[in-house]
Amino acid sequence: MVAPSVTRPAATVPAPGAVLSLLKPITWFPPMWAYGCGALSVGAASGARWPYVLAGVLLAGPLVCGTSQAVNDWFDREVDAINEPDRVIPSGRVPGRWGLGIAVAWTALSLAVASLLGPWVLVAAALGLALAWMYSAPPFRLKRNGWIGNAAVGFSYESLPWLTAAAAALGGFPPLEVVLVALLYGLGAHGIMTLNDFKSMEGDRRMGLASLPVQLGARGAAALASGVMAAAQLAVVALLVLWQQPWHAAAVGLLLGAQVACMARLLRDPARFAVWYSAVGVGLYVLGMAVAALALAALGASAAAAGA
Repeated sequence: MVAPSVTRPAATVPAPGAVLSLLKPITWFPPMWAYGCGALSVGAASGARWPYVLAGVLLAGPLVCGTSQAVNDWFDREVDAINEPDRVIPSGRVPGRWGLGIAVAWTALSLAVASLLGPWVLVAAALGLALAWMYSAPPFRLKRNGWIGNAAVGFSYESLPWLTAAAAALGGFPPLEVVLVALLYGLGAHGIMTLNDFKSMEGDRRMGLASLPVQLGARGAAALASGVMAAAQLAVVALLVLWQQPWHAAAVGLLLGAQVACMARLLRDPARFAVWYSAVGVGLYVLGMAVAALALAALGASAAAAGA
């Protein structure tokens, strides 16, 4: 006798692992790293300030960035059903309207934690969260245009956490040098986001999302991403030389040279090597951010000594 098959009822509450997958821990690193670089750039990542810096890093990653991932997956559920049907919302592991509920709850939690870290952090967190919703949700849905959407994400993931950490540590607006470097690395992150869009080209095209790989084609988008990332770092190198930080400038230049070698491989077959470059080339990019932060800390220490 054949045993009757048993049909398990669909989940009505997501498992903790599914919620964690929705928040995508792998994406938390860029804003956490940028926040750490911002603290480092003004000399606030050591001594008695480290618990405060750690709290800001956790806010930037698991909370604000996690919120952005939940918001994005909820409003991208139709696109993901085409591109990546195994994601937690289209697969049903986060059922019903739980995805939206988690996004709203994580937004409120992020603001609550930010309010404990002072007005600069609260304002920056509110701005980052607003951009996260505007990027994915109608009526704005900034991601419909790759030029605008990638700029918003680059600013939110790199420039904003860097500037937030520096402003919170100083209790006021950061020096011009810190602002320039933070904005340049946010600009370069526009290229990182372009590479990230390669994995969803087919779904974006079918759903009418004008990502840069869709607009420019794989080769054109890869060339643009490479050029933007390289130009931003060249500008950082030039500024470090201008500010008399030659060793740091040389280190950032060497890291950029290694990226250029990787870019040559990327441009040979962008569709094949975009994910590889996102791991290898972007890793070199973020190392350069730390070197630049150390240069800014040294510059600030020199200025303080001169004024003493």
